Amino acid sequence: MIVGTAGHIDHGKTSLVKALTGIDADRLQEEKARGITLDLGYAYTPLPNGDSLGFIDVPGHEKLVHNMLAGATGIDFVLLVIAADDGPMPQTREHLAILDLLGLKHGAVALTKIDCVAPERAAAAQAEIAALLAGTQLQGCPVFPVSSRSGAGIAALRRFLDDAAMAMPPRPAQGHFRLAVDRVFTLAGTGTVVTGTVFSGAVHANDRLRVSPGGIEVRVRGIHAQNRPAETGRSGQRCALNLAGTLADKRHIRRGDWVLDAALQHPVQRMDARLHLLASEEKPLRHWTPVHFHLGAADIIARVVLLEDDMLEPGQAMLAQLVTDRPICAAHGDRFVLRDQSATRTLGGGQVLDIDAPARHRRKPERIAMLRALELPDPEAALAALLDGSAQGVDLAQFARNRNLRADELAALLDALPLRSVQTSGEHWAFSRARWEDLQQALLARLAELHRNEADALGPDRERLRRIAMPALPRGVFRAALDELLQAGSIQLTGAWLHLPGHKVRLSPQEEQLWARVRPLLRASPFQPPRVRDIARALPADEAKVRLLLKRVTLTGETCLVAHDHYFTREAVDELAAIVRALAGTDGSAMAAAFRDRIGSGRKLAIQILEYFDRAGLTRRIGDAHRLRPDTGMGERAST
Repeated sequence: MIVGTAGHIDHGKTSLVKALTGIDADRLQEEKARGITLDLGYAYTPLPNGDSLGFIDVPGHEKLVHNMLAGATGIDFVLLVIAADDGPMPQTREHLAILDLLGLKHGAVALTKIDCVAPERAAAAQAEIAALLAGTQLQGCPVFPVSSRSGAGIAALRRFLDDAAMAMPPRPAQGHFRLAVDRVFTLAGTGTVVTGTVFSGAVHANDRLRVSPGGIEVRVRGIHAQNRPAETGRSGQRCALNLAGTLADKRHIRRGDWVLDAALQHPVQRMDARLHLLASEEKPLRHWTPVHFHLGAADIIARVVLLEDDMLEPGQAMLAQLVTDRPICAAHGDRFVLRDQSATRTLGGGQVLDIDAPARHRRKPERIAMLRALELPDPEAALAALLDGSAQGVDLAQFARNRNLRADELAALLDALPLRSVQTSGEHWAFSRARWEDLQQALLARLAELHRNEADALGPDRERLRRIAMPALPRGVFRAALDELLQAGSIQLTGAWLHLPGHKVRLSPQEEQLWARVRPLLRASPFQPPRVRDIARALPADEAKVRLLLKRVTLTGETCLVAHDHYFTREAVDELAAIVRALAGTDGSAMAAAFRDRIGSGRKLAIQILEYFDRAGLTRRIGDAHRLRPDTGMGERAST
C-alpha cells in the first residue's frame, strides 16, 4: 500500500512520517536547512506480513501544489495531516479537494501537535475536521490525535495503517505496463534510474519498454519494488527502474513522462473527459479557458473545450475536451486535476474517457452518445453500448488501446458479446449483429438505386460501389460485408461488375447479331485477340459500331478492356490470371519474359497484360517483377 500525506505547510507531515517509519523524507539539503518540504519525499517500512508499506510525503506550501499533485496521483491511502492548534487551513482544503477529485476513498486524519493544545482545543479541532470532511469521499474516516515529538498516538496510528495495508487487496494486474515518472536521477556505476507508481500491468527485468511521449526505447536492467530489489514490479507498487538505452538519460527523460509497454505508445494532444468544477469556484468555467492540466506526474498547459454548453457552473459536471500544448500519454479512467492559468488555485478535475478525441464534430449528438457509452466503467458494458450506437462499427484496436487491454483481455471481451468481428491486415472492427445487418441492407439498397439510375450498365465494380455507397467505411470492413452478400447470393459478380440477381445489361437485336460475328474472332486467338480496328476490317463493319458494341459487352462481363482498344474474353483473362499465379511460384512474383514465353505473345502485349493485372489488383509491380497481392480471388479482381 502507498500512503500519501496531505495538508497545510508546517502541520508536521514530514515529522509524522519520520515518527512512523524512522526515516526523514526530506532528502534535499535545502529542505533540511529551511525546515520545509519542497519536493516529494519517500519512506518505506516493513509490515508484519513481510510486505512493505510506502509513504509519499508531499510539500504543503501553496506554491508547491504542482509537486504535491505529482505524488498524489499514484497513492492508495490518504493521511490527511491537520495541526491541532491551527485546525483546517487553506492548503488543507485545497489538498482535500484534490484528493476528492482523484477519487481517493481510503484514508485517515492525523491530528498533530496534540501536546501543544488544551483538551478543549483538541475537541474543537476534531469538530472542525468532521465539518471539513462532510460530503467528501473521506467523510467518516478515523481521526488519530498524535504528537510526533512526544510519540503520543503514534503506535495506534501505525497499527491502523499496518492493518489497512494488509487488508487492502492488491490492484488488478490487468493491462499493459504503465509507470508515471516522478523522479529521474543517475547513480554512479548503475546509470539512469526512474521512479514512480505503477498504474497498471507488470514489469520484469530485461523487458523492453518505451519512455513516452518521446517514444525512447529502453531496456529494464534492474528493478526495486517498494524499495527492495526485485525481478518484477506490479500495479500499485512504487518502483525504481534502472534503464538502459541510447537515449536513456536525464537529458531525455523528465518528471511527467511515462515508462510503458510499446503497445501504449500513443501520445495525444486531445482527450475527451468528464470534467467537474469545484463548488467553491465563484464563477463558471468558460469554453476555451486556459488551465494547468495535471495527469500522472505531468503538469502542462491546456485549453478546456466544453462539449455540452459554453459554460460550466460551479459544483456541476460536463463532458469536455482537453487540448494540450504538447503531447501527453493517458488512458481511459485516468484521473486529472485542473488549476487556473496562474497556478494559484484548483478549479476542478475529472476522468479521461477517450484519448482519440476528434478535432471536428466533437459536439455532435452521435459523439456525445459515444462518450456516454465510454463513461461506463465496465469494458464489456462500454463496448456493448458502443456497438449498439455505432453504425460504422467500433475500431477494436483503438478501443483496446484506450482501455489499456491486452490481446487476451480483448479476446475474452469479444467472446462474451454477441457481435460480428471483422479482422483484416492492420484492422480489427466489431459490429453488433443488428448494425451489421443494417449495413448490408443499406448496401443492397444503394446497389438497387444504382440499377434504377443506370439501367444500361450491369453495375459498378467493387471500388466504385464502396465510394458511392459507404466511402467512410474501412475497405476491409466493406470487403467483408460484400463477400458475405456474394456468398449468400444476394449480390452477384459478373466479370468485374457487381449487380443484384436478375439485373442484366441486354443487347439490342442488332447488337446481338454483331456480337455473334465478333465473338469468334476474339476466341480464335484468346491470348492475342485482334484490336478493334482489325476486327472491323475483318468483318467488315463500321469501326465506331464495333467499338461501341465491345464497350456494351464489357458491361455484361463477357469481355475485359486490357489495353486501349484491346478487348479479351472473360475466359481468356481468367486463364491469364491463373498463368500469372503459376509463374509467381514460391516467391510470389512473375517476370514479363517468362510470362511472354508462356503465352506465346510479343513482349509489348505481355507487359500490357501484366500492367492490366497491376491495375486490377491481382499484382503489384516492384521493379521488373509483378508480385501477387494478398487475398486476391481466383480471377474475380483480375477481371476488372
